[in-house]
Amino acid sequence: MEEEIHKEIKNRIIRLKMIDGTTITGQVNINREPGYDRLSDMVVSYREPFLVLFSVTVYHKDMDTAVHQKTLFINKNHILWATPEEDQ
Repeated sequence: MEEEIHKEIKNRIIRLKMIDGTTITGQVNINREPGYDRLSDMVVSYREPFLVLFSVTVYHKDMDTAVHQKTLFINKNHILWATPEEDQ
């Protein structure tokens, strides 16, 4: 019988600028494993090529309205810059 592992989610809001000009705001879970408890650890690590965001808002540079997604997988190679929300 498989044992279920439940971890508490510790989320942080992050804003990303993609190389195509798109801006993305969403939440990431920083409660992962030792050594990965900061946003910068997750963004610069090459252990996982994708950053998983939830409660996401995507602002495309060519669209007037934002697009909302429950979950979004971001290829880290396409991130131009990343910054945490200041009021956390």
